[in-house]
Amino acid sequence: MPRILAIDLGSKRTGLAVTDPLQIVANPLETIPTQDLLPFLKKYTSSEEIEAIVLGLPRNLQGEATQMTKPVYDLKAKLESEFPAIPIHLMDERFTSKMAMQSMISMGSKKKDRREKSGNLDKISATIILQSFLSQK
Repeated sequence: MPRILAIDLGSKRTGLAVTDPLQIVANPLETIPTQDLLPFLKKYTSSEEIEAIVLGLPRNLQGEATQMTKPVYDLKAKLESEFPAIPIHLMDERFTSKMAMQSMISMGSKKKDRREKSGNLDKISATIILQSFLSQK
């Protein structure tokens, strides 16, 4: 069964998450430099069957656009062009970074590890976006 892939787009780094083959559980996949996203996705989709892509849609607390909203819509258009057979879904990503940080704290992640720009926060945020999408599906 094909997987569902989630993307948490950032200006510098992008977090990715993917479902298991049965589309039950969302798992962190990778954090990559944002400029490497399209080449990464082309390579990944050549080896893994992807049923859909879920893009985190940034909004502020009032539901209005943020500075990252336009880049997400631009990415959606690029993905639709590059992968016309794969549906692209937008998913509200409000509070995902905060939830990801809380997850890291509850898992016992040290403050120093949380501060490192290793991208754990980005891929955990993508996982939360994907799990939310699965819950609504």
